[in-house]
Amino acid sequence: MPNTPALQPDAGPRRRRLFALWLVVFYLAWGALALFGRHWGAILDHWETALAMALGSYVAGSTPMGGGTIGFPVLVLILGEPAELGRGFSLAVQSIGMTSASIYILARRLPVEWVLLKGTLAGALVATPLAAWLVAPRVGDLQMKLLFAVIWCSFGILHLVKVRAIVRAEGLTQIATRLDREIGIAIGVLGGVASAIVGVGIDMLLYSALVLLYRSDLKIAIPTSVIAMACTSVIGLVSHGLLGQMNPAVFGHWLAAAPIVALGAPLGAMMVNLLPRAPTLLFVSALCVGQFVWTIVQEGVRGSALAWALAGVLAFNGAFHTLWLLGARLQRRLPHLRTEDIERV
Repeated sequence: MPNTPALQPDAGPRRRRLFALWLVVFYLAWGALALFGRHWGAILDHWETALAMALGSYVAGSTPMGGGTIGFPVLVLILGEPAELGRGFSLAVQSIGMTSASIYILARRLPVEWVLLKGTLAGALVATPLAAWLVAPRVGDLQMKLLFAVIWCSFGILHLVKVRAIVRAEGLTQIATRLDREIGIAIGVLGGVASAIVGVGIDMLLYSALVLLYRSDLKIAIPTSVIAMACTSVIGLVSHGLLGQMNPAVFGHWLAAAPIVALGAPLGAMMVNLLPRAPTLLFVSALCVGQFVWTIVQEGVRGSALAWALAGVLAFNGAFHTLWLLGARLQRRLPHLRTEDIERV
């Protein structure tokens, strides 16, 4: 097997200034909005959200899980807000935090799997607005909570079982297929629907395909999934806004959390290259499983609803295991490295 190129970030002065310029523009805009709109009271009223997103934004940048992974359960399970507010907040806060992390990733020239990402964004661009229009309004509050809980519990179990194998992969993506773009589009469609309903999901699906099927290094898989979630969050936010589906209370929570996530998510993206990978993934995975149990207990889920939730967790993990087996088969058949499809921006 050929030597894999080192995955070292490479950024010149112009690119570093790009990220600094983004932060200056954002904080000036946020400060003007808070000052001239006299929103300081709203910011102070939502201090719990800002505190929670200090962790949530770090998770968003350093793992394949959007900030909504923390924001949704904090708002819905702890503060007792409706699930549609949790979804709207997830999309709104990720539109800042994960966009900020994406600008950092591009400015630092971190490696990104562009073939799958482009297909994923193409699918999301179509599926997210359609799902926001046709599907999301038909999903009830409890259904939304359970879908969120099932998605992230499944993802948590995946890492608790396979974290050693996942973190072991190093270097550029080792597998290529003739259906890479089609796989990306399928991820975009499924992830776009999930993100339109609960505010997160496309990052998890893209990341899962990269680490399970393509055996990608986390230093590629995580930045790629962050960019996918950033773009999908903006699409979802605009879609729900134009359709009149955004809860007005989202604004106060967003205003309090936005200045935190604008720096927290890029910090998480930076830590991907500096800290051991397994501890962070295991910690967040435990939270994902814990929020599933919490949701079941707090909502009093039993009977057929509980059976469907458990079946959903099994189905997701069955799909993850299938991807892992397919990845092993492809790795045996196509042991060469693919370098031409991993581009540095």
